[in-house]
Amino acid sequence: MAKKQFKAESKRLLDLMINSIYTHKEIFLREIVSNASDAIDKMAYLALTDDKIGLNRSDFAIQISVDEPHRTITVSDNGIGMSKQEMEENLGTIAKSGSLQFKQEMEKQDDVDIIGQFGVGFYSAFMIAEAVTVISKKYGSEEAWMWQSAGADGYTMTPCEKETVGTDVIMCLKKDTDDEKYAEYLQTYRLQQLITKYSNYIRYPIKMEMDKQVPKEGGDPEKHEMETVTENKTLNSMVPIWQRAKSELQDADYNSFYAGTFYDPEEPISHIHISVEGGITYKALLYIPAKMPMDYNTLDYKRGLQLYSSGVMIMDCCPDLIPEYFQFVRGVVDSQDLSLNISREMLQHDRQLQLIAANLEKKIKAELERLMKNDRARYEKFYSAFGQPLKYGLLSDFGAHKDVLQDLVMFYSAKQDKMVSLREYVDAMAQDQKHIYFVSGPSRSRLAKLPQTEQVLGKGCDVLYFTDEMDEFVVQSLHGYAEKQFKSVMAADLELPGEAEEKPDESAYKPTLDFIKETLGERVKDVRMSQNLGEHPVSIVPDTGMSFEMERYLKRIGNPYGESSAGRIMELNANHPAFAALQLASAQDPEKAKKYVEVLYSQGLLMANLPLEDPTAYTDLVCSLIG
Repeated sequence: MAKKQFKAESKRLLDLMINSIYTHKEIFLREIVSNASDAIDKMAYLALTDDKIGLNRSDFAIQISVDEPHRTITVSDNGIGMSKQEMEENLGTIAKSGSLQFKQEMEKQDDVDIIGQFGVGFYSAFMIAEAVTVISKKYGSEEAWMWQSAGADGYTMTPCEKETVGTDVIMCLKKDTDDEKYAEYLQTYRLQQLITKYSNYIRYPIKMEMDKQVPKEGGDPEKHEMETVTENKTLNSMVPIWQRAKSELQDADYNSFYAGTFYDPEEPISHIHISVEGGITYKALLYIPAKMPMDYNTLDYKRGLQLYSSGVMIMDCCPDLIPEYFQFVRGVVDSQDLSLNISREMLQHDRQLQLIAANLEKKIKAELERLMKNDRARYEKFYSAFGQPLKYGLLSDFGAHKDVLQDLVMFYSAKQDKMVSLREYVDAMAQDQKHIYFVSGPSRSRLAKLPQTEQVLGKGCDVLYFTDEMDEFVVQSLHGYAEKQFKSVMAADLELPGEAEEKPDESAYKPTLDFIKETLGERVKDVRMSQNLGEHPVSIVPDTGMSFEMERYLKRIGNPYGESSAGRIMELNANHPAFAALQLASAQDPEKAKKYVEVLYSQGLLMANLPLEDPTAYTDLVCSLIG
């Protein structure tokens, strides 16, 4: 019995198969089981036209056996089997795939779905096995053959006895080391875990004998006597929920799958069941969670969807299937059309993947829009949890995702007293209103009391409250909405509807304004009169288009723009008694007038939620005026 060499670049290539292509040793079981499933597929296809086979689809199965004393794992199937020549070709030539050839021959048949395409999956067994034996009997042949190999040194082929058609793959595990404990794969519970994780949706039953505790026959029920029995248990569920028709499923079915798969006890906000056929064929089941995971904003959060190819898990988290701003979505995608790399652990970044990702994005957006329109309470619950990722999406890539996200973000409406979308704000605008008005600050209650807010609301216009520090950045990235520009209520020229705003004539107040500028010095860039203060005497507004809230945020994160935006403008209300008192004092008692200026300036700072430069001095100043 002469040892034969592998036809490929034996040692170097096999070492590559074992040590480089696969990143997780546990993958071996997925690959061997997938090969067994392929062999059964071929037999089941042949049975459609060959009455001699005598097997129905329910007769096919994959059996896993463990021999702990001899450290072997055996995977057996009753598929089509291999002849000597096929064993030479498929096992003796690395990267030769009988499954790929069969798929190419049958590619016009819609119901043929072969998992293995590369011919290297079998060699993953050598990651955990020091020797592998394959015994196979081809359908229609009277002889069986045994293929044996201990790795790159080569293999042997010998005739043997096998009663049934099919293939047995026997893996003799390597000895344990300090770094690797191969014996874990001899534990039936561990093999069951791997089948559930990677091969749960293989279409044929995967069975293994397992021990379980049952009430002892003839025992005393009150003593709860138990005994151990062995049963040949089916480990996989075979038909995934996403392959079933929507008409067969209830919300309870969807929620049960979600809870069991993603370990979230809270029911999701919504689910999206997708079945697409055409240029690319795939099925997907997506979930919008009810709350943000605790680790969502950490490096530990696993972003992406579970990816299956014909029911076999390829990736636990595939981030390329979903954009970053929708990474809170959980779910699975299953397609036989994806181009996988030879290890089946990663995807080639090809057009099929991009098509699926683009389609999923549209489906998610459509579902969120449906919730906003038809189930507002659920959408607001979703938005309270995941509004920030949507806003970050608008900020990323220089606003490239505006068309996807701009109708999903919401802000609080002062006039409507609720959260509204930009579309809802614009639809409620007066016909002659030119701008979308907003104001930024730490809380709605403080923003409502600003004189500028009162002025805009008094003219019948709505004001959006920006209480999230990124809100202003969001509207800047949008550059407007529905041909309406965003305008802060702090702007000098509000262009409110119903009247032509004229700039007040400040010539009569020039001496007082010059006095204020001289008193405050570099603390203000300008002092001017304003008609937007209502019943309030004073206001401090920013000189640039950047609000004080944005300045504070930029300063906190170390952005130089936060330091450079020091320009403050003091606005005064000519109709307020406090300004009249200041005007009179500046002419008759300049020292007292300076105190009035300091008080008004400090009041403006407080109203703008800006820190007082010296709170103690301000308190003493007020007390001195009272005294």
